Amino acid sequence: MGAVIRRASLAMAAAVLAAFPFAETVSVARADSEVCNEECDALDPSKATGDRTPVSTTLHGRTIGLHVDDGNAMGWATIDDASAGDEIWLDRSFDGGKTWEGRLGDTEAPEGNPGWRSQMYNVDDWANRGIGALRACGKAADRPEIACTQWARSDWNSSSPSKAAATATMMLFDRNTGLFEGNAWWTGANALTAVIDNMRVTGMRSYEYAIAETYDRNINSHGGNFTNEFLDDTGWWGLAWVAAYDLTGDSRYLETAKVDADHMNDHWTSDCGGGVTWKTDNGYKNAVTNELFLQLNAALHNRIPDDTQYLERAQREWDWFRGSGMINDDKLVNDGLDACKNNGQQTWSYNQGIPLGGLVELNRATGDDGLLETARELADASTKAEALHKDGVLTEPCESGDCDPDGPSFKGAYVRGLGVLNDALPDHPYAGYLKHQAEVAYEHRSPLDMYGVHWNGPVDKISTGRQHSALDLLNAAR
Repeated sequence: MGAVIRRASLAMAAAVLAAFPFAETVSVARADSEVCNEECDALDPSKATGDRTPVSTTLHGRTIGLHVDDGNAMGWATIDDASAGDEIWLDRSFDGGKTWEGRLGDTEAPEGNPGWRSQMYNVDDWANRGIGALRACGKAADRPEIACTQWARSDWNSSSPSKAAATATMMLFDRNTGLFEGNAWWTGANALTAVIDNMRVTGMRSYEYAIAETYDRNINSHGGNFTNEFLDDTGWWGLAWVAAYDLTGDSRYLETAKVDADHMNDHWTSDCGGGVTWKTDNGYKNAVTNELFLQLNAALHNRIPDDTQYLERAQREWDWFRGSGMINDDKLVNDGLDACKNNGQQTWSYNQGIPLGGLVELNRATGDDGLLETARELADASTKAEALHKDGVLTEPCESGDCDPDGPSFKGAYVRGLGVLNDALPDHPYAGYLKHQAEVAYEHRSPLDMYGVHWNGPVDKISTGRQHSALDLLNAAR
């Protein structure tokens, strides 16, 4: 979204009223204003409807605070124990703090005023769908150092932990590309799926625009229709479009998911008795690609009247997968096959979660309750696996480092699948597990409702994978 000052036009603000329910009410903006929502930028704090201080910091004996008026979704900066000439201002970011427009309301403390403040500025830019954050910054008059608080925002669209995490996820959505931070491809598919799931479980539809924007801007990218040479990438996108279809009823999303499944099916080979290859030019048979193929085809059958083709593919996949050897003696799934045998590579969390969603879809298609019992056995194993937990908290094997670039997304796919299975089983056996994971992660979030790769803290950095994984968790533990 960039670090530029937005100017909201009357026409655009009017369009927001009709099409974008970002907040409960949206007022028409004045054309000569920087950002106008309920009120325009540079409002005097005396007109605040409330005062909350989510973050503060200190500098040379001064206290710098960010104050938030949740009623108007605005904020202002304060400095206490100030000396004459001390400066205070706000920075505002529309991409989670990666870039920002700075020194909003920059002001100096006058003589004889040990407490001083800036004017109020909007957190968000509703007319441009800018999901923002503020921080307060300041410096002493006689010192060069600058101190800033952490980023924080108002409580708009944050009335529950999962809504707050969804809003924070959407801070990473790049409306110029229709993708998430860093133009993430397969992790972007997961982020979009997590946002869609949040709309489904909470009813908050504020971010539905992201579905069409992602689709329209990227339908011709890569191989077209969200296909590419990585067949697991294609599977992630296919499932994202199934979720989009479920939410919106727009048939073009279902048609694209069918193209994705067909593209994957074109690379089913007889090596090792069957299975889909990892890439179009690489014959490696790995777990994630085949698990996604199972879930996508079963899901399509359940949404296409009188289908037989996609059901046959899903049944063929499961028959092959369960006999392939990728499920080890501990009921955990290893990465793939070498020389048609389990290669003993990492039991990544996502490889434990995806088949749970796939088996639920296949059970729905066939009525075979044995599939749910198999899924329960796999879930029992993974929720108790020491290799996947540290002090009872789900921990990816790569978390001794930062897991980048792909690993931060894995836990999201795991809890998403586990949540689907938990909903499908009448005794909801994993509700307690999911609740515990969510409580730990929520306790260690940032003031901006951003999450790190370590759910038991600290927040190491911001990324799409980290954020959507936490959102998936909060969706599943609702």
